[in-house]
Amino acid sequence: MPKIVDHDLYRKELLSRCFDLFAAKGYGSITMREIAKELKVSTGTLYHYFPNKKALFEQLVEDMVQNELSIATAEWETLKTRQERAEALGKYLNGNLDYHIKSSYLMIDFSQHQDSEGYIDSEFWRRLCERYQGAIYEFLGVEDRALADFIMCFVDGVILERLLGINTIDVVEQCTLMGKMVNAYLEKYGFNS
Repeated sequence: MPKIVDHDLYRKELLSRCFDLFAAKGYGSITMREIAKELKVSTGTLYHYFPNKKALFEQLVEDMVQNELSIATAEWETLKTRQERAEALGKYLNGNLDYHIKSSYLMIDFSQHQDSEGYIDSEFWRRLCERYQGAIYEFLGVEDRALADFIMCFVDGVILERLLGINTIDVVEQCTLMGKMVNAYLEKYGFNS
């Protein structure tokens, strides 16, 4: 009897194994043939699921964002205040710091590659940013684009500091402070906390 393959599950498995590979070797330094070899699959199998490296990368990033947001926001429903949510964000980032550092490195590496040139203002990046914005609006309980941009830049900055090896940054402490700053900003402009 032939083996029945769940193609969606197998595709996700391939993607999850690609994350560390891209993070370790870099987007520009690896070919589809090398990816297949590292994953111990044929190049034909890899091309069956992903027409090219760019498509594989896009799907990897889509899955990364979906997983990050699912994990990070899962606890928010039980937390009553923004301050509690800010502290939970800090604990989540701190507990998954290695992953976020690798993810940031991967995105920085990709942005330096020629394949990234077509991504400026692309639908792909816009869609990902909107997902992050939606999560931040949920986090805040209010839609404020400037504040959402601030929080995205803040999180990226904290992770970048740790990526650069600056271990004096306490992620939980920084997120707690960010929560206080966000609450002060929202109170100043008439939003309830």
